[in-house]
Amino acid sequence: MSELSNKSIVLASRPVGEPTAKDFRLETSSVAPLKDGEVLIKTLYLSLDPYMRGRMSAAKSYADPVAIGDVMVAETAGIVVDSRSDNYVVGDYVCCRAGWQEYFVSHHKDPMTYKVDPGKVPLSTYLGVCGMPGRTAYFGLIREGKPVAGETLVVSAASGAVGSVVGQIGKKLGLYVVGIAGGEKKCAYVKDELGFDECVDYKSDNFGSALKTACPNGIDIYFESVGGAVTEAVAKQFNSGARAPICGYIASYNATDITKERTPFHIFGELKNPPEHKFFLVFDHYADFAEANSALTEWVASGEIKYQETVAEGLEMAPEYFSWLFSGKNFGKLVVKVADE
Repeated sequence: MSELSNKSIVLASRPVGEPTAKDFRLETSSVAPLKDGEVLIKTLYLSLDPYMRGRMSAAKSYADPVAIGDVMVAETAGIVVDSRSDNYVVGDYVCCRAGWQEYFVSHHKDPMTYKVDPGKVPLSTYLGVCGMPGRTAYFGLIREGKPVAGETLVVSAASGAVGSVVGQIGKKLGLYVVGIAGGEKKCAYVKDELGFDECVDYKSDNFGSALKTACPNGIDIYFESVGGAVTEAVAKQFNSGARAPICGYIASYNATDITKERTPFHIFGELKNPPEHKFFLVFDHYADFAEANSALTEWVASGEIKYQETVAEGLEMAPEYFSWLFSGKNFGKLVVKVADE
């Protein structure tokens, strides 16, 4: 192949508070020739997710921060355009961790690079409902939440990439499912389209009492990804023996000093009878990713699980699109279309 140029977005500075465009820089470099065992992947879709905010910070976390000057991390879906491996041929569709860039060279034994079939479900869904957010929902509810039919499940960020899947799996398992979302439009979608039993608007003046009304038998499982005032309201209604899997708390992500924030761990820990709770990572269940991938893909293909995507266009705009995750501007999974095939 003739030499390709690769546009990438790197971290230019550590954000203070909410990231802005000046915290990133667009760079252009040439793609190095492939070595034996390598494949060249053209990024078609890029996933934007809240966890990336933590990677922009130097604070100690479950994963190393992105170094200044390095390409921002991200899951991506793309197509193989050159290969020096028997495992991949030109034209194969794959998911990988290419980050915020146009091209990515992957070693053919990289466990985070794997083939997908856009003939089954759209390619972009492998970054959302059939990808890492979907797997987070699957393992977070089934393995961490330990659901029992008839229990009450409350899901924060219920219209989002993870929460929407949690609630729909909950219904499949025979739970009474209450969503929490922001605004009438999102709440209507959660109840009418996704089939949750109820959905409460956290932006309403009577949020606490509305949540209590929606959960007449208290709360047995709370799937946490928000924190803040939402968690404070939920904490008042836990039943004995409740579980609260925590996959994040976005309300605190842009704090200038997260060590001074009141997190779900503080809120739950103060309770006389706290729920069983821990921060879990989807990678805790890495050995069973194939199980989740297969189930989620089948459910989406059959229409049993519905999903919503916001597809924004243009790699250069990714820093601006990223801010949508904190303002709620996106509806469902936020994906950037980087290129056509």
